[in-house]
This record gives sequence, structure tokens and C-alpha cells, in this order.
Amino acid sequence: MNLEAMRQVMLAVAGAHETRAVLDQIVEGIAACGNVALVRIWLIVRQEDDRGERAWLQLAASAGNLAGADADPKRLDGRFARFEIGERKIGGVAASGAGVLISDIEQDERWIADPVWAISEGIRAFAAQPLIARAETLGVIGLFDRSGIDDEDFGWLRTFADHAAVAISNARAFEEIESLRGQLKRENDYLREELSAEVGELHGQSAAMAKLRSQIAIVAPTDASVLILGESGVGKELAARAVHEASHRAEHPLVKVNCGAVPGELFESEFFGHVRGAFTGAQRDRIGRFELANGGTIFLDEVGEIPLERQAKLLRVLQEGTYERVGDETTRRVDVRVIAATNRNLMEEVRAGRFRADLYYRLGVFPLELPPLRERLEDLGMLAELFVAKAARRLRRPAPRISRSLLRRFEAYHWPGNVRELQHVIERAVILSPGRTLECPDLDLEAPSARSVEILGEAPTTELTMADLKALEREVILRAWEAAGRKVSGPGGAAEALGVPPTTLQSKLKAHGLK
Repeated sequence: MNLEAMRQVMLAVAGAHETRAVLDQIVEGIAACGNVALVRIWLIVRQEDDRGERAWLQLAASAGNLAGADADPKRLDGRFARFEIGERKIGGVAASGAGVLISDIEQDERWIADPVWAISEGIRAFAAQPLIARAETLGVIGLFDRSGIDDEDFGWLRTFADHAAVAISNARAFEEIESLRGQLKRENDYLREELSAEVGELHGQSAAMAKLRSQIAIVAPTDASVLILGESGVGKELAARAVHEASHRAEHPLVKVNCGAVPGELFESEFFGHVRGAFTGAQRDRIGRFELANGGTIFLDEVGEIPLERQAKLLRVLQEGTYERVGDETTRRVDVRVIAATNRNLMEEVRAGRFRADLYYRLGVFPLELPPLRERLEDLGMLAELFVAKAARRLRRPAPRISRSLLRRFEAYHWPGNVRELQHVIERAVILSPGRTLECPDLDLEAPSARSVEILGEAPTTELTMADLKALEREVILRAWEAAGRKVSGPGGAAEALGVPPTTLQSKLKAHGLK
């Protein structure tokens, strides 16, 4: 063996920071000794599945000077690419942590799995040493030599293996540090984006909110998937944040995805990432939302909007915790808790064939239903005061007070847009209020008017409940909309017939599920 060449390899790998570069330099440096027919490194691979942890030796680097015309010394596949721990001489070295030296193969053929190949290549000796760093066996280095290996050479190989193991360990540590640094940067970028918007919390002392908090306290410490149900504007994202912050994943990011805003052709890239060149416009590698949320929680808002043909991809990562980036064959693992939200009736979507039943049951392990604002009117006064204070602070003006008469108007309205609508109404009212009292002079907060009754063609003869008012309003809007040929704004539109602003009618159409 060429000891000087081995010393040069030791110096070269000591400064390498990539595992692939370290492995290649080791085998190519040893192969530079002309008497070496083949040198290989197998690394231990560990994997966890339902049966527990499994480990084996996988060929990771190979080089040499083979005589066969069709032989490729750098191939990493084939018959001897994998060994179980303890299997044959390579697996035995990994299991025992002790090297093996066969100084004369002709005298000890039991160690040679392919005698014909050994004879054709003129192999005289074989040596293997474990790669041990910090008391951990990383793998095995083995070489086939044409000139022979004596005890001194075998000792040098032991020293070389120790240096190689430390170099591999250091390269892995450096790569992990770089990976963590990159993940931290991505998380910081994401969190900066999230913090640029004001983050609220669940408020209210009603029985409905007390029940919701109790359910969150039960499910948050687990890793169960949560499906948040409720109308638009009830605060589903706030509930998702409350579950995340009460869980053991709170120190990791909560990554949200508006599934309804992701174009179908970009679904896989958005969720799982892509590699450079995967498609036109993919100028660089990009990580997906699941990878960004690794260790934390992903919030799939409007999950019912995911096209049926894309749902299988989502189901796989939920079931197996694995995925591939677009254009990449590497299977990656991810540890993410999933919280989904929708204002749709997913069971009806399943019956209609628009949503996979297996995905529905995977997401809906623990459903949380958020009450609409009209079902917790006892919270309305507190929420109104809170939103007035927030709006005044943001607008840098004194907070006006809410009069009893305005509060009664609020309580008489059924709030189809729920808490979000209340917040927007109050922010606009703060802008429009010149004095110390909150005013809503032109906001549509009234019950159905005489014009609405005229459209219906009959007047109610009994006292209406809130549910009756909601149904009545829906009927009024639907009839006016149909009578206008489904035209919302402009001359002859439904908004003109109802005497409301077109934007108000648009929000009401959406709230009532009229598309």
C-alpha cells in the first residue's frame, strides 16, 4: 500500500464539508494506489417503520482499477450493494467492530463470495475495517489488493479508517448544521411574514366558547388531526392557532395554506416543493409548506376546495409521512400535525363524489365546530369593545364608546359574516365617527324591510326568531337575485332592488351559499 498517498487523502478529507465529497475522496485516493483493484465504503442506514428500527449497510462509494472491459468500479448497485448487519464479512465487521484481514485469498477462499471474479482480477488479499467515530460505527471500508497486505499495512488501514470516520462524521454534522440554519432562515422568513399581520385570539365568555376552549384543551396535547368546522368569519384560523400554541409543537412553526387559493397545476409544488428545472419557471429548488412545517403544525384552510384529483397526494403524506418534491426521486420524511378547516359540509361532498372518504376520515379525527356570532350574542358587546379599541389604536385616534341603542342594533342583526364582519363594520364605523360616540349612519344593520316583504309577497304574521330572520333574508335575497337575472350591481340589479350596496349583497350571497 502507498502510505504517502493515504496521508494525502487524510489531509484532503479533513477539510471537506460535504459527505459525498469526503466519500469520493477516500475511495479515489486509495484507488490511486495501482495495486488496489477495488475499494468500497458501506454506510449504516437506519429506518423506522411500524416494526421498529431497522438497520443495514448500504454501498455509498466505490472506486478502483478493474481489469474487466465492462467493469465499472464506481457502480453503487448490484449484488453486493447491501448487507444486513452481521451478514458475510462486511456485515460481520460492522457487527463486531473488529477489522478483517485475509493476507492470502488462495489459502482462505471461504471469505470470497465470487472466486471467479477474484481470480480474473488477480486479487491476492482483502482487508476491511470498521468506520468508528465517537464510539459509533458509521460503516465499513473494504479493499481488494493485487500485491498483498501485511500486518503493518493493515494497521495503517485502521488508522486511516479512524480518520475517515471522523471526516464523515464531521461532514454530516456540518450538513446538519447547514440544514438547520436553512430551516431556521425559512422559518424566520415565514414568521416575519405572519407577524406582519395582526394576530388575534379567541374571545368570549358564552357557553359555546367555554365548550370550544374545553375541547381545545382536550385535543391540543395530542397529535390527532383536527377538523375545524364553521361558517366564514367565525375565527377558524384563531382556533387552529389556539390548538397549536397549546400543543408540544408550539415552539415550531404553524404554517397555513389557503387551499382555495392554490392553482391546481401548482398544488404539488406549493405543498411539497420542487427542484430546479422540474418545470418551466422552476429556476431554483423550493421547499414546500409541509417541509416548512416539519416538527410543527400545518393549517389547511378551505380544505374542501382541494380538487379531487389532488387529494390522493395529500392523503399519502398524512398516512405515511413521506413525499417527493416535484422533479425529484428522493423520498423525504416529515413530522407534521395537520389542522384543517372548511365551511363546507364535507360529508355531503363525499356523498357527491367531490371529496375522498378516506381523506375525510383522516382529517376529521377530532372535529371542532365554531359557533356563529348569532348563537353567542352575549359575547357581542365584549367583541365590539375589543374591536373598537383595536381600530382606534391602529388609526391613532381616541376610541369612541358604543351606545346602548347601537348595541341593540348590533344584537338585532344576524351577522352573516360573523366576527369578521363585525370587525370590519366597527373599523369603518370608527373611521366615520367624528365624536366620542360610535356611529354607523350608512351601514346595513337592519332587519328585513318593507321592501323585502314586498318582494316576498306576504308579511309575517308571527314573531320571528333569529333563525327565521336568517331564512327570510336568504329568501328575500334569492328572489331579488333571480328576478334581476342574477345581476348583482348596476341598474336593474338585485342590490338596487334591495336598497343595499353591491358589496354588501356580494358578502350576503356568499354567506348564504349562493354562488
